[in-house]
Amino acid sequence: MLKQKTEELRAKESKQSPESGTGARIDPATELPRPDETTAEAEAAVETPAGGATEIDQLKAERDQLLDRLARMQAEFENARKRAEREKGEFRDHATGSVVEQFLPVLDHFELALKSAGTVEQLRSGVSLIVKQMEEVLEKMQVRAIPAVGEAFDPRVHEAMGTVERDDVPDQHVAEEIRRGYKIRERLLRPALVRVAHNSRQVDE
Repeated sequence: MLKQKTEELRAKESKQSPESGTGARIDPATELPRPDETTAEAEAAVETPAGGATEIDQLKAERDQLLDRLARMQAEFENARKRAEREKGEFRDHATGSVVEQFLPVLDHFELALKSAGTVEQLRSGVSLIVKQMEEVLEKMQVRAIPAVGEAFDPRVHEAMGTVERDDVPDQHVAEEIRRGYKIRERLLRPALVRVAHNSRQVDE
């Protein structure tokens, strides 16, 4: 009886797998992959995401698009700046031409006066007419002379070159005009150079 149980026990041991100390067998379908195979598959998944293009390639493409747009904007700005400078120059030339055109007849009359063989009085009369013509041209351009002689000294439009003793002119009034001053509308072009009267009699009184 004991011998029979011993044989049965040996038969059971012979049926167990020699690779498993517990007798349980590993199913090949559930066997875990080796560590190197798992790492390679993970790296492949990172390097080749879904969509066919990597994230780095997309960022490079966006960068190239932004650089191209920036270059185009810089070119457009440079063209606009050059166009504005060209238009400004053309406007300045047009304005200058309009002014010069009005003074050409005055220059013609000066040349005729120099070529004339008249007397001094005739020459003086001709120059006076030319000056009057020039004043008319300036008036059309809204340029007017600043009143000086006999006016109260105004440092905003008069520049004093000294004082003179005068009893016939009120004190601190313009006695002499050295160079005429001009305004264009209300803007001062240049002040009048004047000498200011110092009336001792009026000061003493």
